[in-house]
Amino acid sequence: MSQCQQWVENLTFAHVSVTACSVCVCVCLPPLPLSHSATPPLQAIERQRSGERERERERQTGLMTVLNFPNQVPSQIMKIRCALFHKLRQRCFLLSLALLLLCLLKLFYVKVTLRNSFYIEPYGLTDRSSQNPNHQYNINCTAIYQLDPVEVGKSLEIRRKVIVDLEDDRLVSLTSDCQRYIETRGYDVIPVSEEERGFPLAYSLVVHKNAAMVERIFRATYASHNLYCIHYDQKSSQSFIAAMRNLAHCFPNLFLASKLESVQYAHITRLNADLNCLNDLLERSEVKWKYVINLCGQDFPLRSNGELVSELQALNGANMLETSRPSELKKQRFRFQHQLKDVPYEYRRIPVRTTQAKAPPPHDIEMFIGSAYFVLSRDFVLFVETSRVARDFLEWSADTYSPDEHFWATLTRIPGVPGEISRSAPDVTDLKSKTRLVKWNYLEGSLYPPCTGTHMRSVCIYGAAELRWLLNYGHWFANKFDPKVDPVLIKCLEEKLEEKRRQWEKK
Repeated sequence: MSQCQQWVENLTFAHVSVTACSVCVCVCLPPLPLSHSATPPLQAIERQRSGERERERERQTGLMTVLNFPNQVPSQIMKIRCALFHKLRQRCFLLSLALLLLCLLKLFYVKVTLRNSFYIEPYGLTDRSSQNPNHQYNINCTAIYQLDPVEVGKSLEIRRKVIVDLEDDRLVSLTSDCQRYIETRGYDVIPVSEEERGFPLAYSLVVHKNAAMVERIFRATYASHNLYCIHYDQKSSQSFIAAMRNLAHCFPNLFLASKLESVQYAHITRLNADLNCLNDLLERSEVKWKYVINLCGQDFPLRSNGELVSELQALNGANMLETSRPSELKKQRFRFQHQLKDVPYEYRRIPVRTTQAKAPPPHDIEMFIGSAYFVLSRDFVLFVETSRVARDFLEWSADTYSPDEHFWATLTRIPGVPGEISRSAPDVTDLKSKTRLVKWNYLEGSLYPPCTGTHMRSVCIYGAAELRWLLNYGHWFANKFDPKVDPVLIKCLEEKLEEKRRQWEKK
C-alpha cells in the first residue's frame, strides 16, 4: 500500500474552535507525497491505456465521474483523490479565514455600536449595572428645566448617538410576570389622594406601534381607580399586539377594545376606534368615571392625575376640545364625497375627494372643525352613544375627509347637549383648548418658540430644551414625542410628573 493510500484511509480532521463566534472550522491535514517506486507491468499499462480511452469517450458524453470509473487503476485513483482533497483543504482553509474575519468584524461592530448607543431608561440593557453607558451623562432634569446650557448640551450629544429603545418582544417578556413587572415599574407605589379617588377618569388610547412608548404613557397617567381602554390597529405587528394583551392582563382597570378597526389615515375608522373604546368604557359599570380623555401613541401628559382632576372639577361638566368655524378650504372635506384609495406614498391608503357633492348634514347641523382629541364629560358621551342625531351625523360623516376633526367639534355645539358650547361662542383654537399642545412649524416664532427637536408633517417632535415651555404653557397633554428623537425630554417629563405626584400627595 502506497503512502498516499495510507494517508487517505487514515484521513483525519483538526477542529479549530472560534469561541467568540461559536464557529467550528474543519481543516484537512496535508497529504503525504506519493510514492513512485513501483513500476506497473505491461499488462497493467495496456489496461490503463484502454481505460483512459474509454474514460475519454464517457467523459465527452457526460456519463461518468473521475472518482468512480470502474477500470481506473488504484494508484491513478489515489492521485485524483489526493488532488481533490488538496483542493478541499484549500477551500476549508479559506472558508475558515473568511468566517474568522467576519466574526472579528462583528465583534468590532458590536463594540463600536455599544459605545455609540444610548439605551433609554428604564429599559436599558444594563440599566441597573454600574457599566451602564448612560451613566456617563448623569442627566439633571432640574438643570434641563432651567435651560442650563451644559445639561441641554448633553441632550444634544445623546441625540447624535444611536438611540436604542425597548423592542416590542422585550416588553412581552417583561409583562409575562405581572407581579414582578408592576413592582419593577413602581405601579404599586403610585400615590393617590382621596380627592382623586372621588373623581375617576377614563382613557381611550388608540395606538398601533412602539409598545414601550404606549407603556410610558399608560404609567404617566396611571391611577388604580381610573379606567383605561386600549384600541390597537388590526394592522399592528404580532409582537405589538402581544405586548398590549400582556399589559392588559396585568391590570384589572385596563382592557382592550372589544371591537377593533383597521385604521386608515383621515378615515372614518380612526373615529370608530375611539367610539369603540367609549362604548366599552360606558359598559364597565364598576367605574363611574367623570371625564374621558383620548390619547395616541405620540402624546404625553403635562399634568399629574391630581392636578388634572382639580382642573377638570372646575369645568363643572363642560367639555374641553377645539371647535372653530371652518375655512372654505376645510369645507371641501365634507362638501364632497371621499373614497378610500391606494396612494404611492407614506399613508398608502387615504380618502380621496371625488366630484360627487354631499347632501347637507342631517338635522340642520351647523358644521365646526377641531381636532381628533378631546376631554368629554360622561353625560356628553352618553348623549353621543344614545342620540339619533349623533348616529345620523356619524353615518353622514362616513365618506368625509378626517371626520374625527369635525365630529366632536360639531356635536358639542348642538343646542342642549351636555357641556354645550354655544354656536355663537368664539372659536376654541388649539391654543385655547387645553387638550393638546402642538407646535406647527409655520407658526413657530410668532405664536410659540421654535422647535428644538425635529418636524414630522409640519408638527414639531419636541426636544429637551422645550421642557420648561411645555410644563408652564398651561395645557394638559402635548403632541408629538418620540424617544428616538429625544429620550431626555421624556425621561425628564416622567421625573417632573413624579415630583408633582409627591407634592400633590402632601397637600
